[in-house]
Amino acid sequence: MATYVITGAASGIGAATGQLLTSAGHTVIGVDLANTDVVADLSTPEGRSAAVAAVTEVSEGVVHGLVCCAGLGPLSHAPGGTLVAVNYFGAVDLATGLRPALERAEGASVVLISSSSTTTQPGIPEHLVAACLDGDEARALELGDEATAIPAYPASKLALAWWVRREAVRAEWVGRKIRLNTVAPGMIDTPMTNGPDLDPELAKALDFYPVPLGRRGRPEEIAAVVEFLVGPGSTLLCGSVVFADGGTDALLRQQDWPAAWNPTPEDLTRHFQSRT
Repeated sequence: MATYVITGAASGIGAATGQLLTSAGHTVIGVDLANTDVVADLSTPEGRSAAVAAVTEVSEGVVHGLVCCAGLGPLSHAPGGTLVAVNYFGAVDLATGLRPALERAEGASVVLISSSSTTTQPGIPEHLVAACLDGDEARALELGDEATAIPAYPASKLALAWWVRREAVRAEWVGRKIRLNTVAPGMIDTPMTNGPDLDPELAKALDFYPVPLGRRGRPEEIAAVVEFLVGPGSTLLCGSVVFADGGTDALLRQQDWPAAWNPTPEDLTRHFQSRT
């Protein structure tokens, strides 16, 4: 049995993931603002450092998997900079801080929760994404406040996905037998989409969000994807972004391949470069 750390474990996807892993016999160390094993505020560097120290102590220095679910949604009343602090830096700093404990597991997995809004929401502020990836938290928080919460949310989640793509293949991670992957959920029925702190007028927009499956996802459905990614069946996945959104990304970003096209590798390279 393994030891897993889950941030945002008190509710939503984090709680569902914790229940699923616990029911399988694993040890789960939850991190959240309250009602978890480790209480910490991931919106500040000090809070993240305290969380890393507490988790390292509770886990006795060995962590087999980390799942970063803690996050703030675009329709809450939180400033955009706070979303960036929690969603991006809270996840990246926890993963980096716990890397020694993950390395001691000699085969660990990290799953960060991104969002399908990274590919389906227009107008994502690229300079905010760049500031996150540069590790310039002060600048990123300033840009997040300027952008406001709705654009800052997909920016923070896009930066998270790109960070995973960049870091997963580096010696500091895969070279130490630590796999990094991310899940991109769509509309999931959690406090982020139906909680009491949502702006009621802005929340009405969610009714127009296209989901070909015809319903919102359930937290336990994302938890099942996470369980796969931290488990032995996913050992070939490294740097992957798994969309679990009921078809929204496929609907809005359809790729129509010419029926008679038999592309060469050079054709494929030019094709995808033209779409980036």
